[in-house]
Amino acid sequence: MGNLFPGSLTDVEGLEVGHATNREALTGCTVILCREGAIAGVSVRGLAPGTRETDLLRPGTLVERAHAILLTGGSAFGLAAADGVMRYLEEEGIGFEAGPVRVPIVPGAVLFDLGLGSSLVRPDAAMGYAACQAASAPQNAQGNVGAGTGATVGKLLGMAHACKAGLGMASLTSGDLVVSALVAVNAFGDVRDPSTGRILAGARRPDGQGFVDTEKALCVGVPSAQGSWGNTVIGVVATNARLDVAQVNQMASAAQDGLARTISPAHTLYDGDTLFALATGRVEGHPLVVYPLAAQAVERAVLNAVWAAEGAGGLPAARDLVW
Repeated sequence: MGNLFPGSLTDVEGLEVGHATNREALTGCTVILCREGAIAGVSVRGLAPGTRETDLLRPGTLVERAHAILLTGGSAFGLAAADGVMRYLEEEGIGFEAGPVRVPIVPGAVLFDLGLGSSLVRPDAAMGYAACQAASAPQNAQGNVGAGTGATVGKLLGMAHACKAGLGMASLTSGDLVVSALVAVNAFGDVRDPSTGRILAGARRPDGQGFVDTEKALCVGVPSAQGSWGNTVIGVVATNARLDVAQVNQMASAAQDGLARTISPAHTLYDGDTLFALATGRVEGHPLVVYPLAAQAVERAVLNAVWAAEGAGGLPAARDLVW
């Protein structure tokens, strides 16, 4: 078991992170608050996404700033948690000025965790509101928390042979520049250590003798339908750099490299891999520096999500495996 990489998403000043967690039903949601607003972008690489307000983040649209990002379990049902985030922000007087009201801009994405714990309990408006109330900076909770509560990886042979994963964070600096990431890791594929290629958590062999190696198995045969549900990696990469909307969207795209380095395979037909990006604009930062740092921050956050996870729902985590 490796040591956790340092850092938190809240190392970017102006961001707060809050979690709502149901450890019995094994689901939850995570809210990233940016009360002053932050330039926002998004990259959707998975082919089974569940999202909210992603079109609004494209360059050329009217609204450039988001006031919160919602990451939630519960599949499409979990998008209801955004109603609670909207209510909280409206009560705080935060939002885009639109005539007589302020409209909070709350993009979001879901992961499918209904195969672990209770499929009848999903994040809702009350849970989204509670996550906002719990938001703070600094925030260092990782593992089985928030959107990572029911996260699992390695579903090729079905949930019975998967591994427990969770939520991870990491950050890097270059002078005054800070780039950080928060990721809820719920992948169809396996999680590998990119420095060694070793699988840390993934689809376990039925005989209990190690991992199947999902990517290798897919390359030699037709995949079964057992792991066709229960997936998606969602997260946020953030920086204090001064970037425009197009550059922030490109940062989100570059950050997806961190998923490709650690998840094998990533961005599959059965994943909805979605990364949001936020820029608070407090320091100068060249995109040539920001983009690779974003990918590295996501890479480290994915590994932290696996290392910090605890076994739950009858599934072991990486820390429980002896091979």
